[in-house]
Amino acid sequence: MSNSSLFRTKKIEQSIRDTEEPEHALKKSLSALDLTVFGVGVIIGTGIFVLTGTVAKNNAGPSVALAFVVAGVVCGLAALCYAEFASTVPVAGSAYTFSYASLGELPAWIIGWDLVLEFALGTAVVAVGWSGYIRSFFDNAGVTFPEALSGRDGAEGFGFDILAAALVLVLTGILVLGMKLSARITSLVVAIKVAVVLIVIIAGAFFIKGSNYDPFVPKSQPVEAGAGLDSPLIQLMFGWAPANFGVMGIFTAASVVFFAFIGFDIVATAAEETRNPQRDMPRGILGSLFICTALYVAVSIVVTGMQHYSELSVDAPLADAFKSTGHPFFAGVISFGAAVGLTTVCMILLLGQTRVFFAMSRDGLLPRFFSRVHPKFRTPYRPTILLGVIIAIVAGFTSLSELAELVNIGTLFAFVVVAISVVILRRTRPDLPRAFRTPLVPALPIVSVAASLWLMLNLPAETWVRFGIWMAIGVVVYFLYSRTHSRLARGEDTPAGPGGQ
Repeated sequence: MSNSSLFRTKKIEQSIRDTEEPEHALKKSLSALDLTVFGVGVIIGTGIFVLTGTVAKNNAGPSVALAFVVAGVVCGLAALCYAEFASTVPVAGSAYTFSYASLGELPAWIIGWDLVLEFALGTAVVAVGWSGYIRSFFDNAGVTFPEALSGRDGAEGFGFDILAAALVLVLTGILVLGMKLSARITSLVVAIKVAVVLIVIIAGAFFIKGSNYDPFVPKSQPVEAGAGLDSPLIQLMFGWAPANFGVMGIFTAASVVFFAFIGFDIVATAAEETRNPQRDMPRGILGSLFICTALYVAVSIVVTGMQHYSELSVDAPLADAFKSTGHPFFAGVISFGAAVGLTTVCMILLLGQTRVFFAMSRDGLLPRFFSRVHPKFRTPYRPTILLGVIIAIVAGFTSLSELAELVNIGTLFAFVVVAISVVILRRTRPDLPRAFRTPLVPALPIVSVAASLWLMLNLPAETWVRFGIWMAIGVVVYFLYSRTHSRLARGEDTPAGPGGQ
């Protein structure tokens, strides 16, 4: 097989035809509202309750509101590229499917491998966070869990997080039973979560003191340059040390709060299950991103107005800001909103992961066994159950705080690939009907790539090392299995006639 076969592309028409094979076809049941709710459901997690105050205290002061705008713009650039692709190629798999159509098989495999890890770790990290909230609720009520079933953190000897594992298994069951059920449960939980956020904004507005905004952009403070693997890659490469506060502090803060936006790209993984993807995909992706940016900015303005940024707590800044004004009731409301909210984040990350895995197995890059849908529920039940069980075990047995940054680098890598793919597909397939067109191509995708790379360079070098190891394993798996089992390699997808040959 020639080297060029590593970059063989899958025709978009073929990708769409694959979605019509009865045993591999997903049920189309989602509307633009469902997609927007999914987007808001996964983007608004603990970030809004924790990151806003932490970043204000450590990096930007009250100008953290501007950092959220900067991060929202970076995501917006990527979202415009996603919207064009998801409406043009309405097939499960998100960035994996897009890159298979434009960059070729090996790049598509690498991005798919990357997404599977990103969503799996994301689900596990969020499940462990949720478990922490629920345990503290029980503690307040006087119910304590045995130490052996309370997770790895601080456990001596055996430690298993029974709550995190149970949550993942319950959500796995819901996803097997169907997308519409998942969408209904998500809608209910997102309504509760957004209500909590609005209560915080409206109630907090009454306790704002103008003096807390002075100075809005605090004076810049240089950061001690580190030399180890835990310092940002850009620092090791160019000796450039980041600054906190001041104008540069806003950009430092943006690279931290960016992670509060991760998730809108998951909306694209549900393209195949959308009734009218050409119209609804762009609305769902851009709508959810716009709503969340507005909520983030409002919360950050409120929290820095209630308490001076230098006095904010790092663990639960929003709840503690209410306590400092003598209103502990709202702290309880916030904890409730965060715990409820994390259930949807977990479910939608799991959903995104199973759809990418399903798309890869339908193309033969992973065993085809996983690409059959349930005869009654029309869901990819085999990968959902397999991945649900694995993630439940991972969430139960590991302390995942340091792995959370792998989720970030994986997402930014996907953004870069999608932006490049838009430019390539415009060149190679100008004839494709595009319901939504990314404006200012190629300038806007180039800016999107540059912005994503800038944020990637601000991540610790250690994260890059871990990411490189995972990618190296992926390349080995590709050459040992996927390259020869791919349906393109076997010539199954070449004919344009019905059903191939």
